[in-house]
Amino acid sequence: MTTPDNWRKSSYSGPGDGNECVEIANSPTHVGVRDSKAPTKATLTFPTTTFTRFIKLVKEL
Repeated sequence: MTTPDNWRKSSYSGPGDGNECVEIANSPTHVGVRDSKAPTKATLTFPTTTFTRFIKLVKEL
């Protein structure tokens, strides 16, 4: 996955929440995840289907 330019933070990441969160970016086949406090450091990349399944399971908790 090339470095995407569409990084976005959760709407829950605001001044009252410490303004620290992960950011995600989508490409047609992958989702990138990075630390919003250190955006130039390592990025995790997952196939879109795997990330979608992960989010679904987290929402079920």
